[in-house]
Amino acid sequence: MPPRIKRPRSPTPSLGDSTAEPAASSPNKAKKLKLLASHSVASPFPDYPHPTPTEAAEVHALLSATHPEFAKRPRVPSEANDSARTCGSVPNVLESLIGTILSQNTSSRNSTAAKRGLDAAFGRNNFAAIADAKKADVVEAIKTGGLANKKAGVIQKILEEVHRRHGAYSLQHLAGVDVKSKGKMEGGAAARVPASDEEAMQELVSYDGVGPKTASCVLLFCLGRSSFPVDTHVFRLSRLLGWVPQKADRVTAQAHLDLTIPDELKYGLHVLMVGHGRRCKGCKNAGGGKGASCVLKTWLRERKGAKEEELEAKIKDVERSDALATLLPVKAED
Repeated sequence: MPPRIKRPRSPTPSLGDSTAEPAASSPNKAKKLKLLASHSVASPFPDYPHPTPTEAAEVHALLSATHPEFAKRPRVPSEANDSARTCGSVPNVLESLIGTILSQNTSSRNSTAAKRGLDAAFGRNNFAAIADAKKADVVEAIKTGGLANKKAGVIQKILEEVHRRHGAYSLQHLAGVDVKSKGKMEGGAAARVPASDEEAMQELVSYDGVGPKTASCVLLFCLGRSSFPVDTHVFRLSRLLGWVPQKADRVTAQAHLDLTIPDELKYGLHVLMVGHGRRCKGCKNAGGGKGASCVLKTWLRERKGAKEEELEAKIKDVERSDALATLLPVKAED
């Protein structure tokens, strides 16, 4: 994995060529970047005491023992991976971003089929062909992934914007590779240093349809950075564990957890919480019923003194808010 690069302690300008226009060229982009900058060094819940490093380590150890089959250490991005199935764990940053977009609001099986359909229709990483295609053809290629019309538009707009800013269909500058200079230096060495965590996050979220969770996945699984994406499962379990206040949404939860969870635990804890969230019925009110077994509930009772009725009430509250969220119009992340 590439060396971990800590985020700077002050907002930084958008990356790219000096001739590229600023990333925040619309109210939505400006709002995202302002929110990101405000949470880059300070939690949106500065007085909230959880999780402590000890709590994060205990839950990591507990879930590691419960689910030893899940990866605990970062996997090196590989060309052999499918970027939609592996949360973007490929060395091509733009492919990682597209694969992560395809994985939004759908199952791993469906997103994998959508990515394979895209590759079959246009060729793997033939970004120019995707950008120049009729939107209907892109929709047809990714239809198995759900929200195909929305995602096709997002992907094509991102490709157009990436090419406009950088003169190529590439985001490899975020990993420290300048495609314009590669090969000109001795041995084809990279001409740039990798972007900092904050710089990479800023550029990624500046594209329409890319929110903090999607960008965080690219940082964690593709760029090998210490980032903590908060998806549906992580958000639900974080609320059950009491790691975020009830008023938190996914964006503020991610901002808080990314600053409070130790860097060395972020990859493993994310993977383990997603895996546990998918499998365990005991921490789901609808799935297991009252009293169903869950190692996290046991840990909360034994280590935190939580009572069973309190845990069940919390699970109901979490699932009630999730149910209300499903009534809202579903859209690609922005």
